[in-house]
Amino acid sequence: MCGICGKLDFSGPKVDEGLVRRMTALMEHRGPDDLGVYLNHREKVSCGLGHRRLSIIDLTEAGRQPMCNEDRTLWMVFNGEIYNFVALRKELKDRGHRFASRTDSEVILHLFEEEGAAAIDRLVGMFALAIWSETSRTLLLARDPVGIKPLVYYADAKRFVFASELKALLADPAVPKEIDPEALDLYLSLNYIPAPWTIFRNIRKLRPGHLLTVHEGTVTESRYWDIAATSDVSLTSAPCDFEQTTAGLFNALEDAVKSQMVADVPLGAFLSGGIDSSVVVGLMARHASKPVKTYTIGYTDMPMFDETAYARQVAAFHKTEHHEIMLDSRAILGSVPDVLASLDEPFGDSSAVPTYVVSRETARDVSVALSGDGGDELFAGYRMYRGEAWHRRYQRIPQFLRAKLIEPSLLALPNARDNPVTERFRRVQKFIRGAKDSLPARFMAWNEIFPADSKQALLGEPFRTEAAPAPPLFAAALSALDTDPINRMLYADLTISLPGDMLWKVDMMSMRHALEVRVPLLDPRVVELAFRIGGDWKIRHGRGKYVFIETFKDLLPKSLHRRPKWGFEMPVSRWLKTDLHGLIDTYLSPERITKQGIFNASVIGALVGNLMENRTDTSWQLWNLIAFQAWHESHLR
Repeated sequence: MCGICGKLDFSGPKVDEGLVRRMTALMEHRGPDDLGVYLNHREKVSCGLGHRRLSIIDLTEAGRQPMCNEDRTLWMVFNGEIYNFVALRKELKDRGHRFASRTDSEVILHLFEEEGAAAIDRLVGMFALAIWSETSRTLLLARDPVGIKPLVYYADAKRFVFASELKALLADPAVPKEIDPEALDLYLSLNYIPAPWTIFRNIRKLRPGHLLTVHEGTVTESRYWDIAATSDVSLTSAPCDFEQTTAGLFNALEDAVKSQMVADVPLGAFLSGGIDSSVVVGLMARHASKPVKTYTIGYTDMPMFDETAYARQVAAFHKTEHHEIMLDSRAILGSVPDVLASLDEPFGDSSAVPTYVVSRETARDVSVALSGDGGDELFAGYRMYRGEAWHRRYQRIPQFLRAKLIEPSLLALPNARDNPVTERFRRVQKFIRGAKDSLPARFMAWNEIFPADSKQALLGEPFRTEAAPAPPLFAAALSALDTDPINRMLYADLTISLPGDMLWKVDMMSMRHALEVRVPLLDPRVVELAFRIGGDWKIRHGRGKYVFIETFKDLLPKSLHRRPKWGFEMPVSRWLKTDLHGLIDTYLSPERITKQGIFNASVIGALVGNLMENRTDTSWQLWNLIAFQAWHESHLR
């Protein structure tokens, strides 16, 4: 795992080595072990590449980047891990290639020599990379199929600049910093900014499963992987034998886990106590030569959010070397400023805070951790998917009963996230508000933080968009697969929400501590198999992830077999009323909002009043705005 950056200049001057070094310095946390710079200038095209290295495989100087091929015509910077590199290396050696290192990085270069851009489609792993050809004067960028590793870029007529993180990109004074109203609209809707947008106009994220080529100032993007293009992913080809399906799923994930346990540094696993991380730990235990190191974060004074009892059961079940990181709310709160300060762009998912903390503590002991991320987006673990199944039953109730009796009664109940009873009321209310007539409308309503009318009232005129970008973005994703509604929703989450929210969060928070996190559930082979399983096997008898749990139930303590999903969340509602109320005073004061000119101070004041007077829980909306304001303070003041 590393940090990469680079620049092409088409206007004549050489790329400034000092600039490349400043870009790499801003990503030192991603790769504290080494840095490297490559510069090349010929035929009015200048190229500079930079790399920060976190050494995981082959810790010697031979693994240093930027890395070149034998005749020094290809140069590469690479961030990630390739899990099938041993098989590819053997194949390439049989073809006559000679290797100077044991790294997966060098395998990519030799494979590119043989197959060009088509080599990217043969890589199984997580990656963002750039390959510069001195011969053709062409730069190739690529991002892994599901977007585990980030890559952002800026292009104009004179230059092309890219990096793993926005802060490195913005080290170039030629890159403008102007808020993109569409990206701001997306952020207020979703709590994150999906690819290809970034918060800045004209700076873009390379989308998952895409290639970008830059030649003589022309930028060309193409897609090399998409689950929707897999010919056998449809209802008509869904498997009909349950035992055969579960056997195939077990083998596919076991192979993925086994391949991701290769490292020349200490390795462990996140163990939340949920289904997905427990299954990954169970599979690791089957192939480890000694007890797996597992890490769980627990809360001494927040029992509603503490999962250590479940994690402890799994650790005992698989005889792991278990580490419980027990913290009180004060310790968690102490990390909030660091998390907000680390954001490259606005990000409103409060679970970034515990992710930051567990990564920090785990990195004290190991350099690589496997996680269970992705299972909910493949096997329907979130409540929203069950909401879609419930919606069909809800629609059978006569409309007049729903409108005149049921909905007014339920919507009048108190709601708050920091109490188990009022949290259930909140979930029911969210379901009712999102029970729209069409799947895209339901999906959007169940996902959005600020509804469309709220955004129009909240935003000042210069920052409003003519048409909100999120609804058509999700509508297109929901229509990409010819399959059942559940798998259509899962595809939208796989391609938009997962890389934009969960994977971005895990990468940014873990790499702040130079910790590499691997996600075996998102191996493309597992993903493709998951989408050949119908939604009726994923949600069955009112239970989410049915086929997944049935497949791996022998690896789980019985207490987890029917355990409901509980997100990695924080008691934001309670904290904003108490310990974190100062963030409201600091970032959302009427004077500050009015001077800034982006938001309507009276609308924010009403949100604050509703929370403080317990009229309705607006904590997620307020946290969304606080995260934006903290980012704005750091980057645009």
